[in-house]
Amino acid sequence: MKRVAVIGLGEIAKIHLPILLEMEQVELCAICDLKEERQTLAPDAAFYTDYKELFAKEKPDCVHLCLPHWLHYPVAKDAAEAGIDIFCEKPLALNAAQAEKFADLEKKHPDVHIGLCLQNRYNETTEELLRIIQSGLEGTVTSVKANVVWARPKAYYDAEPWRGKMDTAGGGVMINQSIHTLDLMALFGGEIESIRGNICQLLDYGIEVEDTATAHIVYKSGAVGTFFATVSHSVNTNVEIAVELQKGSYLIQDNKLWKVVGGEKTLLAEDSRLPGAKFYYGAGHAKLIHLFYQDLETDCRHYPCATDGVLSMKMIDAVRASSQSGKAELL
Repeated sequence: MKRVAVIGLGEIAKIHLPILLEMEQVELCAICDLKEERQTLAPDAAFYTDYKELFAKEKPDCVHLCLPHWLHYPVAKDAAEAGIDIFCEKPLALNAAQAEKFADLEKKHPDVHIGLCLQNRYNETTEELLRIIQSGLEGTVTSVKANVVWARPKAYYDAEPWRGKMDTAGGGVMINQSIHTLDLMALFGGEIESIRGNICQLLDYGIEVEDTATAHIVYKSGAVGTFFATVSHSVNTNVEIAVELQKGSYLIQDNKLWKVVGGEKTLLAEDSRLPGAKFYYGAGHAKLIHLFYQDLETDCRHYPCATDGVLSMKMIDAVRASSQSGKAELL
């Protein structure tokens, strides 16, 4: 039985908590947030407003970090130094340099397990498309195209002002809404050579972070990638990813993987879906969290670790730098 604590009780914690409460091998011993009214999310767990006090008194085996971005690395550092296993929500950190420091925690504390919540890697559509790519039966990847078209009203940033500030969020639509898509673009396309991109604000929200981003990606294989993400739409739509191989075309659309031949689509896989308004999160959280705790029992590391989260941070930094310089940035 693992004694587990959740630090940060915002929207994403509402995904983690029900999963943990249903797991027989887990005891949710404590939760932590600065807003005391949030203790009702898990009334049977001890409540703290100071995570260091939680560490000292509860001595959890593992902590889930569901915090604002700027707190991920410093709280993880304290947890690792205390010998506590860590399961961290995305993004890994505010930028690539801080992400490298986060990844170094795995080297400095080899006995501590650090999992990163890249749950879209465990979507049924992702797993099947990766199987097809890795089989080599249809040749190599020649292009990857991804669109993330979501909506975030001004009230979203007003409710949690840290979301709109660079020093607390690290960015906008790239780091907050489409980092999973960037991760999958790297997973499908392989090693990246360079990125040229642009960021802007289409909405007049008075925030510092970008609400729209585009990028052209050149993979070391010679394949190319096209990325578009925005939160300026009126509703949240499902992420679309198209992958061209030398001998086949594939499309993830509406949470389904299709093989496309001459305009005709054949269904290959369909994702399990999260019910309710947060359907676009996907249902991979439960699958990944269960995998993480299975690995804790066997001392394995099949889950995405901190090192796996560095590349997407480098991609985001490259798009931002390219937008400022007007030139492609090498990774």
